[in-house]
Order: sequence, then C-alpha cells, then structure tokens
Amino acid sequence: MNPRPFALRGEHITLEALIKAADLNEQRDLSRAVIAAGEVRVNGEVETRRGRKLRAGDVVQLARDQVRVVDADPAQ
Repeated sequence: MNPRPFALRGEHITLEALIKAADLNEQRDLSRAVIAAGEVRVNGEVETRRGRKLRAGDVVQLARDQVRVVDADPAQ
C-alpha cells in the first residue's frame, strides 16, 4: 500500500493535528482516543504521544490508511 502525501506547511506538525488535517479518523474529535489506545503507527512503530512532531519523510498509519509527510511545494 502506498501512502498518500500530506504537504507540510511548516517545519513540523503534531501527530494529533495531522490525523485531523489528513482526515485519517472519520470522527476527528476521537483523535486523542485512537492515539492513546495505541492504534496509530509512526514509521512502523506504535506512537501514543499526540504531540509527537512529524517532519517530512515520516509515515503515519491508522487502520488501513497511510499518510507520508512531504515538504510543501515552494512554487505554490
């Protein structure tokens, strides 16, 4: 499965913010719960810190959905 790209607008984004912004969780208000429950993986490892800073190259997985953080296109 190829992760879909998520364009980073700054230096980093927190895990909780990425889950909400990338619509990885159908119920956005449950982002904290799925992180705390150990349902989220970052670069293949379970991550329970909602404030984890993600940078370009990181891959986040929740259930079958995967997102790769990429640098935003500077030309845009």
